Amino acid sequence: MKKNMGNADRIIRLLIAITFALLYFMDVVSGTLGVVLLVIAGVFALTSIINFCPIYRIFGISSCPVKKQ
Repeated sequence: MKKNMGNADRIIRLLIAITFALLYFMDVVSGTLGVVLLVIAGVFALTSIINFCPIYRIFGISSCPVKKQ
């Protein structure tokens, strides 16, 4: 897998994942919406850790800075 996420994108996704997880575990959001947010948080955290977003790949997007040769 080729990296397609820049640092800013990774940080934003991690912050969103932490926020969603906190909302769920602090019982601010519960039920089906809570579970959906928790799943989204897991996906965001995983994609941030591995620096790869499959949806970016499908649409040909990359927020990773271009390396100069």
